[in-house]
Amino acid sequence: MVDVFTLFTLPKTSNAFTALRSTVVDSFDDGSASPRHKTARLDTDSDAASASRSSQTIALQGVLKIKIIGDDLNKPSDVDAPFLLLRRSIRTILTRDTDEALPSTYEGIYSACRYVVTVSNKGEGLYGTLKMELDQSIGRLANGLIGSKAEGVEWIPDFVKASQWFETKIALLKALLTYLDQVYVISEPNTESIRDIAFSLFLSKIFENPQIAIRLRSGILEWANWERKFRLEHDLRPDIVALVSHLVTHKQYATFEEYYIKTTESFYTAESDELSKSMKADPKGFFKHAYLRIEEETKRAKDILPVGSWSLVRETTERAIWGGRLTWLSTETVGPYVDSEDITTLATMYKLFSRVDGVKALVAAFRAHVQATVQNIVKDTANDENMVQRLLDFKRLADLAIKSAFLDDKIGAPDTSSASAVPDKQPNSEFTYALTDAFTMGFKARHNKPAEMIAKYLDKAMRKGQGATSDADFEALLDSALALYRFTDDKDVFRTFYHRALAKRLLLQRSASDDFEAAMLKKLKEKYDPEFGMGEDMFKDLALSRELMEDYHSKLDPDSPGQKLSVMVLQRSAWPFTVQKASVDLPPNMQAELTAFTEYYKKRHSGHVLDWDHALGTAIMTGRFKPGSKELSLSLYQGIVLLLFNDTTELRYPEILEQTRMSPDELKRTLQSLACGKKKVLKKVPPGRDVDETDVFKFNADFDDPRPKVHVSSIQAKVTLEESRRTNISIEGDRKHYLDAAIVRVMKARKEMTYEQLKAATIEAVKSHFVPQVDAIKKRIDYLVENDYLERSAEDKSKFLYIA
Repeated sequence: MVDVFTLFTLPKTSNAFTALRSTVVDSFDDGSASPRHKTARLDTDSDAASASRSSQTIALQGVLKIKIIGDDLNKPSDVDAPFLLLRRSIRTILTRDTDEALPSTYEGIYSACRYVVTVSNKGEGLYGTLKMELDQSIGRLANGLIGSKAEGVEWIPDFVKASQWFETKIALLKALLTYLDQVYVISEPNTESIRDIAFSLFLSKIFENPQIAIRLRSGILEWANWERKFRLEHDLRPDIVALVSHLVTHKQYATFEEYYIKTTESFYTAESDELSKSMKADPKGFFKHAYLRIEEETKRAKDILPVGSWSLVRETTERAIWGGRLTWLSTETVGPYVDSEDITTLATMYKLFSRVDGVKALVAAFRAHVQATVQNIVKDTANDENMVQRLLDFKRLADLAIKSAFLDDKIGAPDTSSASAVPDKQPNSEFTYALTDAFTMGFKARHNKPAEMIAKYLDKAMRKGQGATSDADFEALLDSALALYRFTDDKDVFRTFYHRALAKRLLLQRSASDDFEAAMLKKLKEKYDPEFGMGEDMFKDLALSRELMEDYHSKLDPDSPGQKLSVMVLQRSAWPFTVQKASVDLPPNMQAELTAFTEYYKKRHSGHVLDWDHALGTAIMTGRFKPGSKELSLSLYQGIVLLLFNDTTELRYPEILEQTRMSPDELKRTLQSLACGKKKVLKKVPPGRDVDETDVFKFNADFDDPRPKVHVSSIQAKVTLEESRRTNISIEGDRKHYLDAAIVRVMKARKEMTYEQLKAATIEAVKSHFVPQVDAIKKRIDYLVENDYLERSAEDKSKFLYIA
């Protein structure tokens, strides 16, 4: 049936009926406006009958007269029908939980909107109607949310469903009322689009409603605290994810984020305060808990929040957990982690602390631990023999921590944006400086001793040699010990003890490698101390001595006992030994050979004087025992004592002392090495580890050893203590001369200086040898004043003048 309205709008004379189609789509279309979008053809147009009807034409002539019969005369004008259809459709769409069907198809509603806006020009009325319906619909939504009996997080699904329904309906209205948005709204300035007006009303009635806002916050807080407390995923977490999505859609996420961050900070601040008290004795446990908390919160943020919030949540969590506790955790945990070689945890701690400006606390804790550990090792007098090895082991741990845990991205490193690229890392230099400072300060806890023990450690290494290790590994071992040498201020102590040990190794031929000896001296001279050049004179003396002995032996008969004599003639200035005051009586045949060599030497060097030092002498003897003969390698003192038993098998201690005229201490050490050590060439009666003046010694005819050549070691412990004492006394005497010379040299150049200036200049002048104590400098200044090298100024007693 053709609608009357369309017919009456045509001209009086027309063939319009020939183009007429009975469809809903065109029922409100007079062709006066072109649609902005193509309208889909209705299903009623697709059948064959419709196609046939549309193709038929009716030829009309003259005036057409129409008579209307029935109730249509009493109905309102059909010009309002499209508008009424649209109002009813909008109300139906915006009514929630209703079974009422739309009064028309989507195409019909779309066409009605086009007609109302473009033909009837009733866009303003339609816009007002839509706004009113939206206001009422959203108001009903708000009342429903407020009246919901659900509480806390259980209420969140209601809000999510309401938001989802609303956004779906607004999307539908926007599609159906396209002409209202794209014709009317565009032509009217300051008029909001359908979506904008809808979302604006939703904002004012929903999000800005105090009761709904309170419920939203309550639900979010309950959910977040439940997950944080039980450390599980809440059953309603999907609804929280959906809520965040709706908040983003309505541009309300910033408010949610602010609240979420605030609750996160409050929760972890309170938890951290409580745990820091209850776990005060377990800082490691606290750190582990804190680390897991940060990981959990970061994962939660990644699962629920937009990417822009991830770092903000993590940073907030870290600040809340670490706040005020960085120093405590660093101080209490860095040391144990270093000692246990827990590099993984140290690296994690550094990564976490560096994000909250906690590197300084870590550096301070690392420095304090290293310094305290070094001080404890250095001051442990009972374990002096192991001092250097313990220092090396600890430094290896500290270096490992720096190189593997405290790492930063290398400046100027290549781009690592590729997933397969590995970031280029470098150690944080602050930790390297802290290590150097800590070792230097730790060595100062006991002056002189660390330098002395480093020299002795190198002596042992040189005696032992590389063994089965490679040259590179052995050299690395020596370099690691020299690295400790850099930390000591007592350079003169190290130099003195190293020279003495080197001299013994060379004279007693105990060095494992002359090549390593020469290489070490070269390295010490070039990289550490130029005065190590004096070692070169030692090698020259040894070479000259070998030439001298070759010449001496060439002048003797082949069968002469002198062929077995080996003498080393040394310059006193090149060797760190003092003239021996005590002597020993040699057997007559030995003394005769020494006398013969002395006469030979005086003929070649008439102006030289020979002083014999038997303490450094060695002897090779053959011992005849019941199991078989053995070649014994002995010190000269041991050999002298054993020769006494050629004439008797038993001697008392006083008899040995009288025949050798050794010092009692030296004789006791010698007898102890022969009768109380592992190689018991003599027997002591009564048995025991110490030698008394009442002891009796017998030749051990039953002595046996699996090797044909046996080395009988000397007792060195007490000798070392005494020698160390004498050496340190000698060093202190040398230091006085160094200070005197430095003070005079400085004053001669400056003529006039205050005490503070002179003190600073003196320290600077001698620092390459040692760092003097302030009291020592003051005493040397007073000494020089007393001896008329300096004088105090009459006008200013704190000022000194040089006396030419």
